[in-house]
This record gives sequence, structure tokens and C-alpha cells, in this order.
Amino acid sequence: MRIALLTEGGYPYARGDAGGAWCDRLVRGLSGHDFEVYALGGGGRGGRPFELPPNVTRVRTPEDETAHAHAAQAGRRRSLALAQFEDLAGVLAECGAEAAGALADRFATALYGLADLAREDGGLPALLRSEPALRALEDACRAQGVRPLLGEAGVHDVLTAAGLLERALRALSAPWYDPYGEELAVADLCHAVSGGTAVLPGLLAKRFFGTPLLVTEYGVRLRETLLAHRAAGYSAPVRALLAAFHRLLAGEAYRQAALVTPGSTHARRWQERCGADRSRIRTVHPGYPGLESLAAPPESEGGDPTLVWVGRIDPAKDLIALLHAFAAVRRQEPGARLRIIGAPGPAGSAGYLAHCRGLAAQLFPDEAANAVSVGENPVSFDELGAPGVQELSEAYAAGDVVVLSSIVEGFPVTLVEAMACGRATVSTDVGAVREVIGGTGLVVPPRNPRALAEACVALLRDPERRQRLGAAARERALELFTVEQNLTAFREAYLDLVAHHAAASAPEPVPFGCPAEAQVPGRWTAPAPAWADLA
Repeated sequence: MRIALLTEGGYPYARGDAGGAWCDRLVRGLSGHDFEVYALGGGGRGGRPFELPPNVTRVRTPEDETAHAHAAQAGRRRSLALAQFEDLAGVLAECGAEAAGALADRFATALYGLADLAREDGGLPALLRSEPALRALEDACRAQGVRPLLGEAGVHDVLTAAGLLERALRALSAPWYDPYGEELAVADLCHAVSGGTAVLPGLLAKRFFGTPLLVTEYGVRLRETLLAHRAAGYSAPVRALLAAFHRLLAGEAYRQAALVTPGSTHARRWQERCGADRSRIRTVHPGYPGLESLAAPPESEGGDPTLVWVGRIDPAKDLIALLHAFAAVRRQEPGARLRIIGAPGPAGSAGYLAHCRGLAAQLFPDEAANAVSVGENPVSFDELGAPGVQELSEAYAAGDVVVLSSIVEGFPVTLVEAMACGRATVSTDVGAVREVIGGTGLVVPPRNPRALAEACVALLRDPERRQRLGAAARERALELFTVEQNLTAFREAYLDLVAHHAAASAPEPVPFGCPAEAQVPGRWTAPAPAWADLA
């Protein structure tokens, strides 16, 4: 089977990207299929690329293959393309918090209209950077009935928005849509491994060739894009236009996809809100390598009751609330200890770590058992990979209860690892936490140190309950979150989608397609009559 794998900003160029690692496991695990990678976004080209397996036959990028498409269109075709872009700009300016059905239809018409024109002679990138296109976008922002926010757009805002839209639409001008070529026309299935602009080649392959489209999202791509625009410092008018584009694009992708596979119910709710049909959604949990080998040793008897936190240290993990909760734990369990085992967080997280260390020193002064002993703080900060916590199993074995105190989570990998180690957990109810835990741990509201402390004390005082929950957690992790279950799900999805597509596209019976001799009654072509046995 020939699979067109549609990626954006990750595989195969960004080896440190979590999505790229998943793609690598997918193509290696499904070695019986041939994959041709269409990498959009150009992200990660400066990083360390993946070593591609033999079943990845080729990697294509629009940046490498659209040089011919930068020539300006001429005459009537240029006017037609400009008219389509004017319609697209008008839809983006009118799109509010929710995309109405009429706006979604207009968006699709303009998008596919641009694609039809770009398919024949290119020229779309040059057109979108031209003076008439900029004027069309500015007029759309000034038109009556649009959001007042867009009326504040200046020249710089229009230039910025036009440049970003041109980059997002660059895949329309790639030479991948030749009906007699060796690109998407010969693919059996398009698999977009994220939402966003990665779905564009899949949408066009479905339109031009009827190729089924599979969309996989392990994060909420629309939400991530909106947050990235805010972090990039774009102005409010620019963010509004880009948000409208990506919201409408996501809705069109969900409507056209033969199957949508979110990684969690949390992502599924976003997809349904953007227009995905429930009958074409199938949740496929991500698979994590090495879970079978993550078996922490049993708890040691007679030691101090210990909580352990493992993860990236950044403000979203809310270690401040964890430290305040531990202060409440200490009032009920004076001998309790807390171990914070962290990996380096994003840029700028060093200041947050220093703040957490300072708060721990303030809340818990160093204590000594007697007058001749060295004082020690009940809260310790370690780095994953340091002596004593070099392996994940050693990190989770450092405590009796694993705690997650986040205020924002997608799919909590640390919980899956703790469950595979057979540890009982206390977690805040954010993202897909409740779905991952599934009754094998305690869940409390976020930003509530008192509730977090009560749940931790309840488990620290009940070793039998910890053991039961830990055993159930390990069984759940090995059943739902292994690489093998993930590969099995996509292997079945590929076969199912291609089989249904082949059945749906089978030609009608052709008149006189069957030889006339086959219709002559007789012993060779029809069952013998009942009286034939009496002869």
C-alpha cells in the first residue's frame, strides 16, 4: 500500500520533536507499506534529521518544488485567481467565534478555486504577495459588517497577514497534483499526522483523485496554532485573520476526512466542536516505547512516606501549588518527604526553578534529627539522569505516590510512565488526565492545594490501597498505551479505509462486458435440474 504521510514542521527534519518520534515509530512499525513523506512548514531543517527506513521512498517539500510556481500569472487566469482570493479574504474577515455553514461553504469554494488555478500554471505565491492581493485583503478588513477589531489593521498588519497566508497556502502550488504523475495521484491513502496546513495536500488529493484522507491529532492543533500566534507577538487583527483561516481549514478537513483519529477524548471534543462527524471519529491512544520494561521495585518498608513528582519544570506544572500542598501534608504526616525530579524545561524555565527552590527553603527550613546531625530539607530537587535517578523506573521508584499538579496538560506522558511502573497516582483534573487514569488513581481539581494534600495523605496512610491501584494502573497502561496497540489500530484503519474506498469506486457493470456464452443454460454454467438425477 502506498501512503502519503503529510507532516508539518516535524518529521523527518526535527529529531527532538515528539510528533516526529511517533511518525518514525509508525513508518518503521508498518514496514509492509511504502510511505512518501510530504513535509510542510520547513520546520526543523536546522536540526538533526531522522534516519529514514527503507520503506520511506521519498521526502517532498513545497519549498523545494515550487520554484516554478513563483512566476506571475497572466491575463484572465490572474483575474480569476484574484477574485477567488478576494472571496477568501472576505470570509476570513466575516468569520466570528463560530464558523457558520454558509461561511464554511464559501471558504471551501474559494480554497478549491485557488487550488484549481494553481494546479494548472502555478503563480499563486507571487499573486498573494502582489499589490492587488494586499489591497483586496485591506478592503476586506475595512468592509461593512466585519468585526470592529479588523478596522484597526494597519499597513504592517496587512503585510504580515498576507505573508503568513501565502506561506500557509504554499502547498496549493506544489507540483503534486498531476493526474499522470507519480505523486499524490498514485497514493492509496493520505495520512495527515496533524491538523493545520498539513491537511491541504490531502484535501486536494481527495478533490482531484478521490484519495481517502485520514487525519490524526494527538494534540489540538488549532489550539496550539492560536497559542503560537499569541506567543509570536502578532497584533490582534493579524491573530483574528489567522484564527479564522485555521478554524475554517480545520472544519473543512474534519468534514472531508474519511476518518479522524484523536489521541484522547479531550482532543475529540475540540474536533467535534469544529464540525467533525462523530461517526467518523475513532480515538487511538498514542503508544509509548519501553512501557513493558518500566517495572519499579516494590516499596521499601520502614522508610519515610515519600511523594515524587517527575516532569519538565515550567509554570504550567504548578509546582508552587504542589509545595503548598506538601506543607499541608507535613502537618498531618511530619515525616513525609517530597522529591522533585525534573528534566530541563523550555527557555526561561531556570527562573521558575529558582523560585521553587526559594519557596521550598522558606516553607521548610532545614531540619536535623539531633544537635549533632546536619540539617536537611524535606524537599529535594534532582535532575533526571543524575546518580540515583538515571532511569525512569528509578525516578518513579523514589516515592510511594506519584503526583501530577499541572494546570495545563495535553496527554500526560508522566502519568502513563508512572502507571507502567505500578505506582499509585494523585493528579489534577486537566487535559486527558481522567481518561488516562481511568479509575486507577485519585483525581483532584487544579489550583487546589488543600484537595491535593488530602488525596496524598489518604494514599500515604493506606499501603494496601496503593498496591491495588498501582497494580491496576500497570495493567491499564500495558493494555492501552503501548506502541503495539497503536500500530495495530493504524494497520487496521489503513486496510479499512482503502478497502471501503475501492468498493465505493468500483465501476458499474459494463454492458456486454460478460461473454454471451456464459449465459447459455447448461450443465457447465447452471445447476443441474432436479430431474437430471433420474436419468
